[in-house]
Amino acid sequence: MATVLLAGVVLLAGGYAFLNGFHDASNSVATSVRTRALTPSVAIVLASFFNLLGALVSTALAVVLTVRFVDLPAGPEGLGILMAGLLAACGWGVWTWWRRMPSSSTHALVGGLVGSGAASTLVGGRNIAESYRLIWEQIALPLLLSPVIAFALAYLLVFPATWLMRYSSPRRGDAGNRIAQSVFTSAFSLGHGIQDGQRTMAVVVLALLAAGQTGDTGIPLWVQLFAALALAGGTLFGGWRITHTLGYRLVRMDPLRGMSAQAVSSAMLFLGALWLHIPLSSTQTMTSAIVGAGTNQRFSTVRLIPLREILVTWLVTAPVTAVLGGIFLLALSPLL
Repeated sequence: MATVLLAGVVLLAGGYAFLNGFHDASNSVATSVRTRALTPSVAIVLASFFNLLGALVSTALAVVLTVRFVDLPAGPEGLGILMAGLLAACGWGVWTWWRRMPSSSTHALVGGLVGSGAASTLVGGRNIAESYRLIWEQIALPLLLSPVIAFALAYLLVFPATWLMRYSSPRRGDAGNRIAQSVFTSAFSLGHGIQDGQRTMAVVVLALLAAGQTGDTGIPLWVQLFAALALAGGTLFGGWRITHTLGYRLVRMDPLRGMSAQAVSSAMLFLGALWLHIPLSSTQTMTSAIVGAGTNQRFSTVRLIPLREILVTWLVTAPVTAVLGGIFLLALSPLL
């Protein structure tokens, strides 16, 4: 049974990575396509390539995330927690994609795992309060603060960017910003690959630990390749439903503000993954940066109805996936 559950978790982790790339492709390409810095086909190929490269660049965040969850129960119980959490995250990802809502795959995964872990304690009587404290301090809190920081930085970056262009003609300034956007689109996709690819790696390694297939928290090469290819494949086939929401429904976007949003979100993803070793949501970072840069024109440019829908989706993602994770764990409990 443990072998079957392990295979199921690995397949679900690959599905989660593919869906992550499919869902989050819009984050990388929305502003570039909106401002005509890149054509849709070129933007999506660039995003896919740099997602693949990013997932292969580093495994530091994956190792840190694995260590934070090393007290996952061994055997079928631990595999069941991972499977239930992945089912919740994938289900929520499909639902929000269908609703054209940019939601955090990271929040969905964390919520699903917390919910399935909580249900496991009800079934098994374990106390994992210390684990939840670490999840809150080192994972949930950075995820909650990052949108606020992205909004503020993108808002402020527009001022020096505008000052530097004060002697340029509008046409020349837009051309320069479109070139910069192309560079930052690649950088953002690279950062997305580093961040999101390593979450899949961490889940697979946790499954291997729970199944007794490894005693090391290091990331095997096949796991890294598996996560990278699944993420890049999802990005390559990513739909355009959410791109329309980010690029057209939130704010009026020009090349300068698109460049500012891309620059801030790219820098934050790199900082979180390579230096601080904390997970950040590429969806929340990019969306908040877009709104921050757009708000710098004037607040009335922000379309409040879609923004309110996005904020509500963000607020309910973790609670809903936690409930789903618990339900899936209880449904799987006869097999564990």
